[in-house]
Amino acid sequence: MEWYNRRMVESLAISAVILYLQIPHSWWALECIFGEGILHGHGIVVDFLLYGIDTLEMIPIIGVTLTLIARYKVGRKRS
Repeated sequence: MEWYNRRMVESLAISAVILYLQIPHSWWALECIFGEGILHGHGIVVDFLLYGIDTLEMIPIIGVTLTLIARYKVGRKRS
């Protein structure tokens, strides 16, 4: 069971790094939503593909972060 937990944490950490690298791109999506940036306005479909999908990535970012925190707390209690 310890092997499985270790691999799960490693997998979550890799997923977290990948998702956290998407945050700057998501910031550009917020520029599009608030209309202040210069990177939007190229058409409805293009704007959605470039920016709208990135706002959906906030859900897994929050989920992976909370799961990592929970795994870390459980690991500290066992030690």
